[in-house]
Order: sequence, then C-alpha cells, then structure tokens
Amino acid sequence: MSDHDTYDHLITLLDSEGVDYRLLDHAPEGATDAVSALRGHPPSQAAKCIVLRVKVDRRTTRHVLAVVPGDRRVDLDAVRALYGARYAGFSDPATAERLARSVPGTVLPFSFDPGLEVVADPELLTQPALYFNAARLDRSLCLSAADYERLAKPRVARIAAGAAASV
Repeated sequence: MSDHDTYDHLITLLDSEGVDYRLLDHAPEGATDAVSALRGHPPSQAAKCIVLRVKVDRRTTRHVLAVVPGDRRVDLDAVRALYGARYAGFSDPATAERLARSVPGTVLPFSFDPGLEVVADPELLTQPALYFNAARLDRSLCLSAADYERLAKPRVARIAAGAAASV
C-alpha cells in the first residue's frame, strides 16, 4: 500500500464513520515540534507515532505502534513491561514503513495492518483535539480524541516518558 493509498484509506474510514475532521495543508515537515508550529497547536496535541519491535521471548516478536503526546517520548521500559517482554526497541525503518504503510514522519496513529497493534498513552486521549500527519508530509489531520479512540480502538496504557514540556 502506498502513502497515497494509506491517506485514501484513512479518509474513507473517517467519512464512512461520519467523523468530523479538518485537513490542514502546510509545508512538508515530519518533525513533531516543527509541524506542530506550522499547524498552530501545542505539541501536546500532536499524536507522535513510533513503530516498535517487542521481543516477548526468543521466538515471539510483536510490532507495536506506540502513540504518545508530541511533547513526550516513548518509555521503552514501560512498553517492555506491558508485554512482559525481554526487549522493546525501535523497529528497523523498512519494517516500520511496511507495517505503518507510510514513511517516517507521516505514520498515522491508526493501524491498517493486523500485525501492528496500537497502544496509546492515556494522556494523549485527554486532549480536546489530536493532530497528526495524514500519511503525507504536506497534509495533516485534526480530529477529536474521542473519535480517534472510538475508531482506532487502541490499547490504552501509560507508555509516555518524561514530564510534559511547558509550551
């Protein structure tokens, strides 16, 4: 699935569910702080999406899409503990792109691959609105956290590290 297909899949999902959302066009950017400034919102409202590899045991590897507020980092130890795993770390770029069906900087907080489980930090879900690149560097999407949680159906667990940065 190409980035364009991933974008179309997302829009089709949102439209079919009657979700109220806004599209925001901006200069191409994938870094959370920079794109948050372009979109005009605090980084805490950005959905930062990281594809992780979790080794549960020697033979079992899972892939997790960790979604945290944009002003926070993913706590790899928390993810490892959540899965009772031996190891949790960043996925290699090729695997991340294949599972997320988009390039780094454009990963959606949704999974369209059954091999990629979404885990969202509860702090993210308290935001009134969430912003994220829509499988494109030049277009973002804004929707309510409630609609995001209803559609993405993430596993909710504390996986964000560090104190929220003041903005």
